[in-house]
Amino acid sequence: MFKDRVDAGKKLAEKLKELEPFENSIILALPRGGVPVAYEVAKRLNIPLDVIIVRKLGAPLNKEFAIGSLVEGNPERVILNEDVIRKLGIEKKYLDEVINKERNELHRREELYRKSQNILSTIKNKKVILIDDGVATGYTIKAALTAIREQEPSSIIVALPVAPLDALRELDRLADQVIILETPEPFWAVGAHYEYFNQTSDTEVVKLLNQF
Repeated sequence: MFKDRVDAGKKLAEKLKELEPFENSIILALPRGGVPVAYEVAKRLNIPLDVIIVRKLGAPLNKEFAIGSLVEGNPERVILNEDVIRKLGIEKKYLDEVINKERNELHRREELYRKSQNILSTIKNKKVILIDDGVATGYTIKAALTAIREQEPSSIIVALPVAPLDALRELDRLADQVIILETPEPFWAVGAHYEYFNQTSDTEVVKLLNQF
């Protein structure tokens, strides 16, 4: 469906043009993979670009399975999936350990990407466009949406190149508007819908953000 993240960003920008004007707007990307996509949108629509840093809290035996998320802020926002934590019998000791580990990585990225400035404190009454390179389960982006909504933006638009149809239905409840270019079924993984889906590096993220 997409050659790479640059291609996806260009196509997403064309779709978002239909929603102009974009006065008092900001694009927030989910790093790292969402940044190259969001950069293409920000460049073409002339909208400021920044990131919102969210760290997944992984389950004890499967780190890719989210039992919660840690979202940047002052203080950081811990969002837990209480039902899953209860069903898996996860103890407080493990939760404290994984939260502290991810908090350290979150702080590292805050310092590296924008010298620890708190972006969430600046978005009140702004139109926020939240962008990632795609969504599978959607837990991370839903955590970001929860934290953004608490800051009272004028509206929130979620813009994604690709996601399953189920994610579209869920995101519709949390955002004011959802733009998804492709909703293939069955949906296997985000990377399966890109010809070239390499890992985005910190160096690339910093380089793109420094152009805004």
